[in-house]
Amino acid sequence: MASVLIRNVDDALHQRLKTSARAHRRSLEEEVRELLRIAVAHQDAPPKESLSALAKRLFGREHGVDLDLPPRGAAPRRSPPDWSEPL
Repeated sequence: MASVLIRNVDDALHQRLKTSARAHRRSLEEEVRELLRIAVAHQDAPPKESLSALAKRLFGREHGVDLDLPPRGAAPRRSPPDWSEPL
């Protein structure tokens, strides 16, 4: 296995790493290895897709879904409900 030496670590960062390692019941070295694994895995993960992009990808026109949506304001106007009387 390869080794990595990191110099000039800020004292506050070193203390936070030690506290985190203690909370996870790991050695400082194992805590840093785990943080590096997580950081690299996060970089390799594909970017998150927005809900609208996902819907277009799954249900878009190229998948046979093509809806004719009425223009906004085309629905008949209704009066608001009267909530002054109990049901």
